[in-house]
Order: sequence, then C-alpha cells, then structure tokens
Amino acid sequence: MTTNPDDNSLRALLQESKTIAVVGFSKNPARPSHWIAEYLQQNGYRVIPVNPGLELGLGKICYKTLADVPGAIDIVNIFRSPRHVPDVVRAAIIKNARAVWMQEGAENEEAAADARAAGLVTVVGRCIFQDHARLVRGL
Repeated sequence: MTTNPDDNSLRALLQESKTIAVVGFSKNPARPSHWIAEYLQQNGYRVIPVNPGLELGLGKICYKTLADVPGAIDIVNIFRSPRHVPDVVRAAIIKNARAVWMQEGAENEEAAADARAAGLVTVVGRCIFQDHARLVRGL
C-alpha cells in the first residue's frame, strides 16, 4: 500500500505549486473533476484542463493530452480510471512535472511506484480539494 507524503510535505507542495493540470476534466459542473478544478482556479492556481473530447474548460483551452500542454506543470491531478493512470504518469514524467496526484478512484500502485522512481512527489487516493482546504486554508 502506498505511503503518501506527510501533511507538512503536502502543505509545502500545495503552497509552492502554481500550475495544476487536471487530467480527466469534465464540462459537467456536478462532476468532481470540474468543481475541484474550479475551486483550485478560484484559489489562485493556473488550472489546465485536459480531456480529448473538449475544446474549452473553465474559460481556458482544454488540451487533448498532457503532452500537448505547453510549459511547466507542477501537479498533474488525475481523474481517470486506474487502468488509464499509467499512461498519464508516463506523460507526467516526460513533462517533468513535480508531482502526480491520483484522486480517490484513480489509484494505481504500479503507476505510483513508477512516479516515485522518477522522482515525482506522488499522492494516491487523496482528494486535492480536501487536503488544500484543510492544510492551506485551515478549514
């Protein structure tokens, strides 16, 4: 089973990061990938939606793949089924992302091991919204 970074490390990651790619972004505002991305955007992050079926998300270009995203990415926040996560992690490693964050329901232990081996901060089975609210906003 995965050991996630401790609270101090998560807080530092969230406070130091500026750009978060949301892989599996949904245009449906009721879906967690949408409203969590919106929350992150409202809390000062540059949020980059990634979904091959969309052209726009949160008023921004929605990229088809992580590889299509220009520039640096701090956190790759994954909202995909576990079977798709290894491909996302490989792309995150190639992009030189600082961290991968596998939301609840997107856990993939093999991909997590690959991310750690490549030096990425790896969070598995945690909600970035809940951790941000608790660790950064103190809610």
